[in-house]
Amino acid sequence: QVRVVESGGGLVQAGGSLRLSCASSATAFSANRMAWYRQAPEKQRELVASITGGGTTNYADSVKGRFTISRDNAKNTMYLQMNSLKPEDTAVYYCYTSWGYGYWGQGTQVTVSS
Repeated sequence: QVRVVESGGGLVQAGGSLRLSCASSATAFSANRMAWYRQAPEKQRELVASITGGGTTNYADSVKGRFTISRDNAKNTMYLQMNSLKPEDTAVYYCYTSWGYGYWGQGTQVTVSS
């Protein structure tokens, strides 16, 4: 059983920063593509950022220049540094690992007040 656990969400004012973490128990962590998704109320889940095992990153246009995805393969952990947060970034943020058939975390709430 693979466990994927997010942490670091919370309430922040617009313009502030948060750092999300995702710990995965999947084997061969360094070989797995990892990603952050988010889902706002009454909206579909959308890709925020992804990172390959080799460190190649990809970002949604809406977060480019503000968010940074990274990973520490020695700690089986992925991060999302979120700066210059906007109210429209408010959502539940989910971690995803491509290991096996793919696994999701339970999500962590990020709320940005105006």
